Amino acid sequence: MRRFAVLVAFLLALGGCDSGGSLSEVKAVAAGVPSLAPFFAEDSGLGRDEQVRSRAVPGGLQQGDTPGLYGGTKQPRICDVERLKRFLTAPRNSRKARAWATALDLRTDEVPGYLDRLTPVLLRHDTLVLNHDYKKGKAVPFRALLQAGIAILVDEQGLPSVKCSCGNPLRPFEGDTSRISVTFGDGNEKWQGYDRAEVVVVRPAPRELERIALVDVQDPGRGIERPVGTTGEADAGFDATERRAVPRVAGTTFGEASRRLADAGLAVAFRGAGPPPDRARVIASDPGAGVELRFGAYVTLSVAAESGTEERRTSAPASSTSSTPSVGSRPPTSTGPTPSRKSPSKAPPSSSPPPASSAAPRSSAPPTATSAPPQVTSSAPPRVTSSPPPQVTSSAPPRVTSSAPPRVTSSPPTGEPVTSSTPASSAPATTPPTPSTTV
Repeated sequence: MRRFAVLVAFLLALGGCDSGGSLSEVKAVAAGVPSLAPFFAEDSGLGRDEQVRSRAVPGGLQQGDTPGLYGGTKQPRICDVERLKRFLTAPRNSRKARAWATALDLRTDEVPGYLDRLTPVLLRHDTLVLNHDYKKGKAVPFRALLQAGIAILVDEQGLPSVKCSCGNPLRPFEGDTSRISVTFGDGNEKWQGYDRAEVVVVRPAPRELERIALVDVQDPGRGIERPVGTTGEADAGFDATERRAVPRVAGTTFGEASRRLADAGLAVAFRGAGPPPDRARVIASDPGAGVELRFGAYVTLSVAAESGTEERRTSAPASSTSSTPSVGSRPPTSTGPTPSRKSPSKAPPSSSPPPASSAAPRSSAPPTATSAPPQVTSSAPPRVTSSPPPQVTSSAPPRVTSSAPPRVTSSPPTGEPVTSSTPASSAPATTPPTPSTTV
């Protein structure tokens, strides 16, 4: 029986070691390689990929409004949105259109308007997405790693929505990005420069965008401003080498700070499983306000995290009243923390005197000791008696600090009871202490 119990314990321990779960399989999708099960024929010229080397960024999570997250070219027609619209609205393709719309949580009659709001861009980073094949009349989802250089359509919050060359719908990647296994096959061989540490996931921007700031993948010194919902005909170029000053963001919310940085052509860096809440208070930036950086450079924000109704600086050590882990990045360099908000339900610090409301009722009690120390007569100390303390009348209730009644002298000198455990005030007595008179 003992051997059997030991064997069971061993098997349970072995199972516990494997409780972390298996790795999620992710299929590599290389630029220029046709899909095996596309919604749209690959050779129809719907989209055109480019050869782009993936770039390293701080952290694997990127917001959809990050300046320079996506690229473009001087030849804007990297995705023929009108052709895709005609294909999905043609009666002969109604079955594909229903499957396509279902994958994106749309009705088929919403497809044309949805496509009008999308914007063609080129990936500048190897990007994780939830891709879809078309098999047996249905959209079949699978996790995919899209190589940098693939042409996609993004929505108003910068999220990948369609792979241009095949028309396959895309959704945000969900899951633990640290536990994935990328498989290369079906012509999608491991590409030059692939680095698992440089893989990114795009999260929606905190606002709907009006234009997207791109970098020309063939000329990195040239920037492209593309209005959302256009395919390149309304592009405006700008000098991507021009230095930009870091705006002042300390004291704003994370959402507002992100917008100010994006408007200045700078990117936001953060740490953790996701960006801080938009309402999180920014206490500093690194580099600080006024420092000039190149277009698309990253600025790390330090924020104050909320725990209940209490805020604290995330880069500082955790206080004794909170065990929330730090959110944000490196310790700030431009400013200090904002004053913390204290919850009314929290007990006051031990160094502060207790509030008057906890010391005595508001009836005919004597004045509290917070304004002045009690007056003590110096003519003679009170007599010590062995009799129990007298009953306190309702006209002058004793000041207590706990549920137990205080120990009082037989005849208080000024009519106000004196406790033996805690002084009536944090201020010292105005006369030397009297001899011990407590019972």
